[in-house]
Amino acid sequence: MNWPLMIASIIRHADRCHGDTEIVSRTVEGPIHRYTYRDAHTRARRLANALRRLGVGDGDRVGTLAWNGFRHFELYYAVSGAGAVIHTINPRLFHDQLVYIVNHAGDRIVCFDLTFVPLVEKLAPLCPNVTTWIAMTDQAHMPSSTSLPNLLCYEELLAAESDDYAWPDFDENTAATLCYTSGTTGNPKGALFSHRSTVLHALACCMPDAKNYSAQSVVLPIVPMFHVNAWGIPYSAPIVGAKLVFPGAGLDGKSLYELFESERVETSAGVPTVWLGIINYMKQNNLKFTTFKSTTIGGSACPPAMMKTLRDEFGVRVQHGWGMTEMSPVGTIGTPKSKHRDWTADQRMALALKQGRPPFGVEMKAVDAEGRELPRDGVSAGDIMVRGPWVVRDYFKSDARSPLSADGWFPTGDVGAIDGDGYLTITDRSKDVIKSGGEWISSIELENIAVGHPSVLEAAVIGVSHPKWGERPLLVVVKREGASVTREDLLRFYDGKTANWCRPDDVVFVEDLPHTATGKVSKKTLREKFSDHRLPTV
Repeated sequence: MNWPLMIASIIRHADRCHGDTEIVSRTVEGPIHRYTYRDAHTRARRLANALRRLGVGDGDRVGTLAWNGFRHFELYYAVSGAGAVIHTINPRLFHDQLVYIVNHAGDRIVCFDLTFVPLVEKLAPLCPNVTTWIAMTDQAHMPSSTSLPNLLCYEELLAAESDDYAWPDFDENTAATLCYTSGTTGNPKGALFSHRSTVLHALACCMPDAKNYSAQSVVLPIVPMFHVNAWGIPYSAPIVGAKLVFPGAGLDGKSLYELFESERVETSAGVPTVWLGIINYMKQNNLKFTTFKSTTIGGSACPPAMMKTLRDEFGVRVQHGWGMTEMSPVGTIGTPKSKHRDWTADQRMALALKQGRPPFGVEMKAVDAEGRELPRDGVSAGDIMVRGPWVVRDYFKSDARSPLSADGWFPTGDVGAIDGDGYLTITDRSKDVIKSGGEWISSIELENIAVGHPSVLEAAVIGVSHPKWGERPLLVVVKREGASVTREDLLRFYDGKTANWCRPDDVVFVEDLPHTATGKVSKKTLREKFSDHRLPTV
């Protein structure tokens, strides 16, 4: 049958086959909220009726400024299922960027968690296209005083509607979700995903060699639902009937650990900076996990020291995930093959430190400066290009030339090598590679070595100007609390771990590192801050 791949079919299937499976949310208002996939489907249909009554039509954009929670989950299905487009807005972006993307997206309605009332009050006067603002709460918790025009209560909207709603059928290539890049250079760019691409991406993520979700899984997505749709988890989990646990705004180590334990969470996904907070909290309180066994770490490379700590001290298997907004975002997942079973622990760790291999649906190649494909030998590094059914072909409402190459491949901006089994090793972002005397130095390699030092909490390496070599590496370090380490200690730490000409020329210590809206270290900010840094002459 020529049956279209529709997002609404996911929640309908979860209702019919996993109707009593729990969805647990830590709410902004305070209490833990519990209900089931059947309840979520019922409320999503009520919400779809409410949106239609508010005038939301096919293709209209509905924005969200919200944490991971049950109401945000309902919006994922009600908006797209009704034929509109859900636009998940990252509240961590700069104010001017938020104004830009709300206006560029043409959002008609914006739904927001109470946390973001002050933010929304600043946005509203600058976003004239937004006709309605909806507070994602009940009447008892509505803001008592606010400047927001046409403010509605989410729960009152649902209470006034029937759940008698039939999800419409339409072309599976219809737009469903809109996510903007973090805009590190220029204005953020919108990646628009269809029902077809979203469903295919979700199915690929469920597979055993990806995130290995099933009806027995308990999944807590730490990665926010405003960061490329929480890497597809809100779609993948209901496909298989996994129990979902949403952390709300509680992303500190204590809050996450308590939720892992109380809900018997088995698997998760998030960026390295969040795991740093969890590890520190557990070490400080001498805690262990009782059910938690695996996590996918992406957004930026997981340092080897962090991977070993999670594995050896807490019994957690870490698998790398690599991708980008323009890839929905999953491009590779770091799972082993049967031939790796007899490998030594060191060999398996070396494999785990790679970014992984692509699931069916992603094709990938490394090319040289002339665009010629490089050998898949795991050594020949070049620009990584991708293509597939969930990779964007263009940006939303863009007048610029298509980002695709002449032969239809998307340039990721990453530099890396691919081996004969398809495993990808990212050596750097193309803009972060340090070009020293005609040779390329990987900032990621130098950072991974630095965070292996017991006194280093976080580290970043950038290229700074050098009169002879063009650029040389500068190591920027955040020390662990109470640690005592010097510049000379850290430079000696590189002995025998990398070529002498690759090691940093200098070290600076800072209180903290700047991060982007998606949790990555902002190399751009560091380059600006240390643009006038003078390296030692000897």
